[in-house]
Amino acid sequence: MKFQTKTIYLFLLLLSSLSISSLSAYAQEEDTHAGSFRLDSIRWAGEFTASLSAGKNTPFWLVNNTQGLGSLKRNNLYLRAGVFKDIDRSNRYSWGAGVDLVGGYRLLSPFAIHQLYGEIRYRCLDLMVGQKEMTGEISNPRLASGNLLYSGNARPIPQIRAGIFDYADIWGLKGWLAVKGYLAFGMMTDSKWLEEWTRPQSPDTQALFPQNVKYHSKGLWLRNGNPDKFPLTFEAGIEMATQFGGASWYKDVNGEIKWVEGAHGWKGFWHALVPQPGGHIAAEQLNVEGNFMGNWNFVLAWTPKDKDWSVKAYYQHYFEDHSMLYIEYPWRDGLWGVEGKLPRNPFVSRIVYEFLYMKDQTGPVYWDHTNKIPVQISGRDNYYNHMLYASWQHWGMIIGNPLILSPLYNNGSLFTRSSRIIGNHLGFEGEPTPTISYRVLASYQRSWGTYTAPFAEVANSFNLLAEVNWHPRKIAGYSGWEGRATFGLDAGDLIGSSLGIRISIIKRGKFTF
Repeated sequence: MKFQTKTIYLFLLLLSSLSISSLSAYAQEEDTHAGSFRLDSIRWAGEFTASLSAGKNTPFWLVNNTQGLGSLKRNNLYLRAGVFKDIDRSNRYSWGAGVDLVGGYRLLSPFAIHQLYGEIRYRCLDLMVGQKEMTGEISNPRLASGNLLYSGNARPIPQIRAGIFDYADIWGLKGWLAVKGYLAFGMMTDSKWLEEWTRPQSPDTQALFPQNVKYHSKGLWLRNGNPDKFPLTFEAGIEMATQFGGASWYKDVNGEIKWVEGAHGWKGFWHALVPQPGGHIAAEQLNVEGNFMGNWNFVLAWTPKDKDWSVKAYYQHYFEDHSMLYIEYPWRDGLWGVEGKLPRNPFVSRIVYEFLYMKDQTGPVYWDHTNKIPVQISGRDNYYNHMLYASWQHWGMIIGNPLILSPLYNNGSLFTRSSRIIGNHLGFEGEPTPTISYRVLASYQRSWGTYTAPFAEVANSFNLLAEVNWHPRKIAGYSGWEGRATFGLDAGDLIGSSLGIRISIIKRGKFTF
């Protein structure tokens, strides 16, 4: 079966699964950042954050998985203020909105509209318009290293997103099978920054910088099992994303630099929705138009209803273009993880361990079939990189797992130079007292560079974060104040050694009418 036919089948399966789901919504989990606020109230938040560092950069975990708010430049600070109305997912109809502004010193931009969105929900159907902080499925965003497609590492992408955002029961199956999914289209906002970032390099050495890039993503997940009746549940899903449209400087096989435009109009949107060959260069005509990627997700969870502990194991399999989308090549690459919620104690409440293997990338051999040699070998995938759209990044930060280094760690290049890696990651948190909590992240990785630009020697990096939160309580109730001190440490030859501390003062409240 052709790749295009297979993809159309997956797309039709997504639409049919969404259409047969029931119109019953799941109750929203408690928002830990909302404190004691009612979901129908309008809340506000203000934050001051400053970091001081010594060494090459701001330490890794003070920069990454911060929704693009972290700065690689040492000794930076920012002020942040936002107003939000949260959706009540337990009601049949609800709406939400938010505006979140950031300004600071030694950031990528001195001022930014970080979030600006509106959303509505009717029964289980959701619609969100704007740019809103989001993280990927499956893993814990506070403790995990980050999902392979979306991790909360980069700035939010403005988009229109519609679908079933929370699991909804499929009619007639008494809660034993549930579905969720979405479709989204948007646009990157970093065109001006990309041009400025690549400007120091001359046209003879700089292959490209993309402009006005559009964005598309879609996902479908099924959950088997009813946690209210039996604690074992299994989830499986697929998520895909594409960078398309826009235009880019491109260096062809003869070394000539050309200005190439992506597909525009309805054709460009259709080729993003249903990936297929197209475009203006040979590689896209033989494979898939645009920078297409995605991952398969699998979760096995044990959540006893009458216990205060749980455990889940998960696996994410990443793919680029059509190689490894199906089982045509061995699934060697992926993210394996396990998360445990422990019985209530003053030491550790949750713990996560992950193993990331991204070294294979379908092998080092690549060959596009010809009339003389009609064999297709889709190896040498070069994860997160693309010849026209540079890399899976936004404002210099990788949108997927940050252990694959973001372009900000380069000197003017928009490619990730370290995608063939093996990594280990540990995260845990606890609440020793009602007013003090903490979390710790520790990662170690070894990197071989990329197939096209391998390192002369294997590089390594150790990255540590230790954070303490103090949230005092008034005698009369919730105060809304929070103080946070975060220590970061880097060691190794991949990104160099760094040492730093970040201090945050946060105040939350609500408007009373």
